[in-house]
Amino acid sequence: ALASGSFDVMAAVMVGGMVPPLAIALSTTFFPKKWTPSERRNGIVNYVMGLCFISEGAIPYAAADPLRVLPSCIVGSAVSGALSMLFGCTLRAPHGGIFVFPVVGNPLMYVVALAAGSIVGAVILSLLKKTRTDVV
Repeated sequence: ALASGSFDVMAAVMVGGMVPPLAIALSTTFFPKKWTPSERRNGIVNYVMGLCFISEGAIPYAAADPLRVLPSCIVGSAVSGALSMLFGCTLRAPHGGIFVFPVVGNPLMYVVALAAGSIVGAVILSLLKKTRTDVV
């Protein structure tokens, strides 16, 4: 995308990659009855990982419950990427996360796209997850 000058595509890809760990972090925070105590504790780390574009924080959750986690993260990422394109955001760096926010074109709307996709992903995930009766 960078070599061809498609800076809008790069922005969409990178914002979408930040969504899975952030969606999981939001879900574990705001819908605690859906998660075990361990999952909730580990979910907090996903705030930092998502903001740093370290998507691997979502892997343990996706591996444990792929039928619920993967679709919600995919939809959330798609929302973020689509909004980023709609808002005309650009990124001239081959990385994501808060480290590249200074070189994002239309950074305020980039953050709006990130927040919207993360919230959508978290809500879908929380709707798909069953409420745990064994958790306090």
